[in-house]
Amino acid sequence: MNPIKLAFAGLLFSSLPLHLLAQNLRFAYQEIPLGQITPRGWLQQQADILVKGSTGHLDEYYTKIQKDNGWLGGKGDDWEETPYWLDGALPLAYLSQDPALLKKVYTYVDYTLNHQRPSGFFGPLSKYEKETGKPVELGSQGADWWPRMVMLKVLQQYYQASQDPRVLPFMQKYFAFQLKNLKENPLEKWTEWAKARGGDNLMIVYWLYNQTKEPGLLELGNIIYQQTYDWTSLLGNRDWAIKAAYNQTDEKWMERHAVNVGMGLKLPAIWYQKSQNTSHLTDLRTGFNDLMTLHGLPHGMFSGDEDLHGNDPVQGTELCATVEAMFSLEQIIGITGETHYMDALERMTFNAFPAQATDDFYHRQYFGNANQVEVKRSVYNFSLPFSREMNNVYGPYAGYTCCTANMHQGWPKYISHLWYQTNDGGVAALVYGPNQLKTKLPNGVQLEIDEETQYPFEDQIRFRIKTSKKANFPIEFRIPAWCKEAKVQLNGKDYSQEKGGKIIRIQRTWTSNDEVLIQFPTEVRTQNWAKNSRSIERGALIYALKIEEEVSKKSHPQEGEYLEIMPKSDWNYGILKSTVKNPTINTEWIQRGFPTEFKWSQAFSPFEIKTLGKKIPDWKTQNGVAHQPITTRVGIYQGTVEKEEKPITLIPFGFTRLRVVAFPVVN
Repeated sequence: MNPIKLAFAGLLFSSLPLHLLAQNLRFAYQEIPLGQITPRGWLQQQADILVKGSTGHLDEYYTKIQKDNGWLGGKGDDWEETPYWLDGALPLAYLSQDPALLKKVYTYVDYTLNHQRPSGFFGPLSKYEKETGKPVELGSQGADWWPRMVMLKVLQQYYQASQDPRVLPFMQKYFAFQLKNLKENPLEKWTEWAKARGGDNLMIVYWLYNQTKEPGLLELGNIIYQQTYDWTSLLGNRDWAIKAAYNQTDEKWMERHAVNVGMGLKLPAIWYQKSQNTSHLTDLRTGFNDLMTLHGLPHGMFSGDEDLHGNDPVQGTELCATVEAMFSLEQIIGITGETHYMDALERMTFNAFPAQATDDFYHRQYFGNANQVEVKRSVYNFSLPFSREMNNVYGPYAGYTCCTANMHQGWPKYISHLWYQTNDGGVAALVYGPNQLKTKLPNGVQLEIDEETQYPFEDQIRFRIKTSKKANFPIEFRIPAWCKEAKVQLNGKDYSQEKGGKIIRIQRTWTSNDEVLIQFPTEVRTQNWAKNSRSIERGALIYALKIEEEVSKKSHPQEGEYLEIMPKSDWNYGILKSTVKNPTINTEWIQRGFPTEFKWSQAFSPFEIKTLGKKIPDWKTQNGVAHQPITTRVGIYQGTVEKEEKPITLIPFGFTRLRVVAFPVVN
């Protein structure tokens, strides 16, 4: 044992209860190390856009990160935004293998690893260090725990990809520092953000425990869990989600802050790894269902502008909340193995997330609305109206700039979780997209799987399997809940038919050139939402009214360039009752051909749905908000409706910037 590890172990073992001396953390699936999954198809094109766009170049034009960066020893940014950016840029660098981006992110990682204080503290200089010129020795001399949690996530991913031997001792020293100092200097000492987001800290503590099996880390985990918001009880006791639906005051607002919620979702699952108490998973299941029932929106995310704000489709969702909820679900999936979280992850990833940024990934919204018929400077209907009225516009810096830095983790993290390891030596495809997996199984077999598909824009996936030698191991596949019955073929022959909402397992002796083909028969369906509105859906994609756009580029003296987008075509349509009753007969699904150059914008949408609607003359915007027309419990709008039925076109939500996705129903 090296001296650092020995000192750390000695510190942690000093008062360790016997029941902590040997424990296995529980999880249904293990993560595939970063770098073993490579995007293909449209996901590769999306990764290229990120590398060439803001993810690959944010530090070159965003002054806060660019100049005198505190994470490189300067006096500039010393809080969350640089780690936020790296939390997406680093996995993107390893997924893309882009030399320039790899070099760029390594600069930050290398500086961080080489400038840890002897005490274990790391990161930008604390106020004490700036004033005295001395390194931090005591917790009281340190700084906010929160941004260091994000950098720990960056270092964890870096270690997965590089196996750099400096990382584990670095984390051991820092966690020894935390254990020594957290009781007198708790998570909330500097900011309440650390108390709200301590689950991210606990996640890395448990990850390190899985690497080292040093039982003292479990003691540290207990302290961190006790000092973090009790998301387990909040989610499980139900009244939290109910109260948040009507309480928009500043009372306990940090418990309703949508980004905190997005991060906090994973805490019960992370804690369950150690507690092995299934009631904690029940709490999560209950709370997630309540959250999505009371605050869920058709695009798959919950409202949060910034607080949770009910299920009215005109409420906004913060972009940071979306990417954090995505990451939480990626962790929850691995720990629980429950399929409804997999469906939820795909729904928000393919719908809510891409709609909040322009197709070049430079301009983004702070708050994006489900029903959004105009984008301009306004206070709209948000619980956090900025005096600058920049919450809803698309811009690099509009609203708070946390989203400028944090949005980058969305696609790289999704891609890196397309596969998981089973606990008995196999692999599992739990969410889908075109990619190639190259990994080494515990039995020593080199495994390569090409996942050929344009999913979710295609209803079949072909898995081409190559092995270094014949070997018996399982491969698992998820059947989405929206699929009534999937068809599975093995090497060109019918294998099985499987109901939706389950994971199937094929255990056999695999050889090179084996092939699995899964077809997901897909049909148009509708779903009921707030105020008896209806969405039109097909597969994992939610469809929204295609509205002609007029884009204006403008500038704000403090927040710089931004885009306003106004409608050039009518949007105030209700869909017909007959469509709700029988969507298959009363809609036409049109495949336009998959674009050679894929982008998330109207012109590149590969599909359309044609149906009929009627205009509702009195449905107009008020201060930019298209409030949902009141509908009685019979589900039909009772106000004035034009007699003429008109054809309307819908495209997948992720390709829209203006849209109606929750439609009133008319006769």
